[in-house]
Amino acid sequence: GIRLGVDPLGGASVDYWKAIAERHGLDLEIVNGEVDPTFRFVPLDWDEKIRMDCSSPHAMGRLRELADRFDVAVANDPDADRHGIVTPTAGLLNPNHHLAACIAYLFGGHRDWGADVGIGKTLVSSSIIDRVAADLGRRLVEVPVGFKWFVDGLLDGTLGFGGEESAGASFLRRDGSVWSTDKDGLIPCLLAAEMKATTGKDPGQLYAELAERFGKAAYKRTDVAASAEQKDVLKRLSPDQVRSDELAGEPIESVLTEAPGNGAAIGGLKVVAEHGWFAARPSGTEDVYKVYAESLDGEERLERILGEAQQIVADALES
Repeated sequence: GIRLGVDPLGGASVDYWKAIAERHGLDLEIVNGEVDPTFRFVPLDWDEKIRMDCSSPHAMGRLRELADRFDVAVANDPDADRHGIVTPTAGLLNPNHHLAACIAYLFGGHRDWGADVGIGKTLVSSSIIDRVAADLGRRLVEVPVGFKWFVDGLLDGTLGFGGEESAGASFLRRDGSVWSTDKDGLIPCLLAAEMKATTGKDPGQLYAELAERFGKAAYKRTDVAASAEQKDVLKRLSPDQVRSDELAGEPIESVLTEAPGNGAAIGGLKVVAEHGWFAARPSGTEDVYKVYAESLDGEERLERILGEAQQIVADALES
């Protein structure tokens, strides 16, 4: 058996984890079972605000400090639809890294769902997932941001896994039926424990093996100021409005305003080159647009992509 640490971050999962441990006889410790509507016990985030964000190294500070006590440590946000994973070898995992490790594990012989069952990801999730899917010979379904796009595939069993970069995921049961057609924060945590128990390697170690094979991804999201008019134009851009033919010194391979997996409008654009990409989409609540970027060739290329992304978007908006 393995030792599992859990921080519910004061949310709804606290009693579920107790019941799961009792029913299945798990060596599981809830490191903080406190429930308080002020969430005063959650470490302050980077801007000194309280956020129950299980992807934040600040909010997850307490669990990170305890990492060496457990084989795997996990957390959920208050409504338990997102997951956070901490391991002794890798610390707090980037959500993209855990998604890739989960996919490689599930489809790499640990589930028997049939050869036609596909993998779902959002446009702004890591392209490491694309490479893992290709290596597995699995159909990849790339959709706009929003977990709703995975619902039909999970429900009818044509998707075995659906995940988004913001640490939301769901996948099928062993018999091919679905656990949940919405994000489920508990099952990716339990899968992390299963991965360690079955392979002897935690998700951080399994992802490190993927990175050695497919490239060490550098990923970042940033916000850029934009007026309401600019956001509206960005939402309605067409591919031919992108003037540049290079991204960070590489030829642009594709410019997307519709998701290749289902043809739905992405409400922005995605620009792809061989070793990197960026996506830009307007915020629905703030006067900014969000830029997601990834390099498979180090941090320096990532910074070039982020810089050029703003210029490419600015030129497209002017056109």
